[in-house]
Amino acid sequence: MLAWGVVGVRNTGHEALQRLVGLLTLDSLDSDLFVGETPEGEGRLFGGLVAAQAVMAGIATVGEGALHSLHAYFLRPGHHGVPIRYVVHRIRDGRTFTTRRIVAYQAGEAIFSLAASFARPEEGVSHQDEAPGAPGPEGLEDWELLRAKMLGRPEAVRSQPIDVRACDPDDPEGKPQEPRKRVWMRPNGPVPDDPRIHTGLLVYSTDRTLLSTASRPHGLPWGKRSVASLDHAVWIHRPPRFDDWILYASESPVAHAARGLVLGALYDRAGIRIASVAQEGLIRIPRGA
Repeated sequence: MLAWGVVGVRNTGHEALQRLVGLLTLDSLDSDLFVGETPEGEGRLFGGLVAAQAVMAGIATVGEGALHSLHAYFLRPGHHGVPIRYVVHRIRDGRTFTTRRIVAYQAGEAIFSLAASFARPEEGVSHQDEAPGAPGPEGLEDWELLRAKMLGRPEAVRSQPIDVRACDPDDPEGKPQEPRKRVWMRPNGPVPDDPRIHTGLLVYSTDRTLLSTASRPHGLPWGKRSVASLDHAVWIHRPPRFDDWILYASESPVAHAARGLVLGALYDRAGIRIASVAQEGLIRIPRGA
């Protein structure tokens, strides 16, 4: 009989969060050159970590202003256990907007490129759409537990720095579903009172769950799909405070030629839209699946 308990996973999730916060602290080799460590592991490195570290490198070169948008390309898979070198190019330092381009290199090859824009606070027009309805995160099943059940491998439950709860789980039999998904996300423990860390954690989290949304109409749950992020864009509308649950709603309006487009929106528990996301990713059916 399979044991699907998650005893200890949340405690180790707290440890995973502490490790992630440590990984967001880069070593400065020069004014525009930084090095980020990567964890040990198998398979390709999670792209959200590379994006978050690149953002932290850009932030370190900006005197005033907060990140308001980023546009990135995943060029090559990253590898675990190998440091990443981040080179920052100072494109523009304006009175309101500051622009940086950050390229990530691992083992001598460019693996990631990011353009980031920072802005000083400014009064002006303000509106947003209404947050989608969703059940509260309390009582929803853990994303990692759902994944392990889908794979039929209880040992696959992994501790994660970000707790993810699914409002709309994938069908366990792989039946096609609407290309929409809602999940709640929250750091698995206390977060330092540093707006840079909150921004880095938010960017890290925006790379989660999106390509599963684009896979739903095709009946491709875990174990039956091979996916990879190709490009990623984030717009931050309000200073992120990521120490409570955030609702991440996503939809995929189109997919073609093994590439799916996903649009996402992040709301706090009061229904305030914090950020918007767009991602195109590669979705393939593995041979023999």
